[in-house]
Amino acid sequence: MVLPSRMAVLNYMSDGEEVDVKSVMSALKKDYGNEGQFNKKMYLDHLLALEANGLVEMTSYDLDSENELVMRYQITEDGEQTVSKYVDAAYRKG
Repeated sequence: MVLPSRMAVLNYMSDGEEVDVKSVMSALKKDYGNEGQFNKKMYLDHLLALEANGLVEMTSYDLDSENELVMRYQITEDGEQTVSKYVDAAYRKG
């Protein structure tokens, strides 16, 4: 069983580490890499939606070596509670 991709992003973040869209996609590629919606735009949308709902927060941003904006996020207490409530313990990362 795999989680819905947005919940998988939140679950991945539940260990409290700071992440960006590339690190999330790298971690989830094994389970979600064959999906048509597995792309940078969609996974950035996941992070932005989670931020808009108060489940993650942006912690920093800068430009990478290719002058692309890199935004880093970290899970909030509400996000951790959401994972605890909705993700079965067998699937939790953190």
